[in-house]
Amino acid sequence: MAKMQLHFNGNFSLKKEEIKRILDAASEKEGLKDTLPNLMTKTGLGNAKVGKIKSWAIRAGLVKDNYLSPEGKIVLKHDPYLKSIITDWLMHFYLSFGTQGLNKIPENPAEWGGWTYFIYTFLPENSTFSKNDLFQNSIPIFEELDKEIPKRIKYVLRAYVEQQALANCQFIQEIKTDTYQTGKAKLPNTYLIGYFLAKLWERDFNQETSVLTDDIFAQRMGILPVLGIQSETLQQHLNRMESLGIIEQRRTVLPYQIIRRWDDALTLLEKAYVNNK
Repeated sequence: MAKMQLHFNGNFSLKKEEIKRILDAASEKEGLKDTLPNLMTKTGLGNAKVGKIKSWAIRAGLVKDNYLSPEGKIVLKHDPYLKSIITDWLMHFYLSFGTQGLNKIPENPAEWGGWTYFIYTFLPENSTFSKNDLFQNSIPIFEELDKEIPKRIKYVLRAYVEQQALANCQFIQEIKTDTYQTGKAKLPNTYLIGYFLAKLWERDFNQETSVLTDDIFAQRMGILPVLGIQSETLQQHLNRMESLGIIEQRRTVLPYQIIRRWDDALTLLEKAYVNNK
């Protein structure tokens, strides 16, 4: 049985205002290597909270090795108060991989924990679900005590539906008390989807210059489930990427192919903020 790997946050929910304080501290000379009393003073977070909010920032891809990640630097530059839907989607993207980021994916998403199981196994099979549905489906998967699973998974749900967290992207919506739906997300702009494509391409296809379009659609733990969309919607975004010079598509004869035209995924992330209108 797999481990949930959802104890990283203690009992603290995702709050972007608190993440911002960690990012500000991570941007300074000492970064997050500073002493605990200094970090508490800089962030205004208590002794029990500093490390847990730092863990949220790390999992969200914004902090690495006690300093801002390359993505974190771009976020703090363009969206210092973490108000942009681009930031919500970026954080969701990295949170969806648990602690493993863009490492080689496992055979079973649950091997990387409860968050990864939720995004890449549960949601594709359950576009509408109750909190109890999620709990009951998770209990046979994870080795934690039955009573512990609801305690931990609730923080995943809260991250998507609370306004202080990632609710702007509408990846999941609470349609009535303890009942949720997916598939109606407010998608980010094409440059950010291009960034996701580039990072997942790097993970699975390395430096290949062209990939079969069907391989992108079928990519395990790939762009379709992380955006919560179907292939038809992704194709629309691929067409827009082509018009922006991010990719080229070869669709004259089967099998269709995608040719990469980006040089650096981070450039696409920067453009996502600059062109976010």
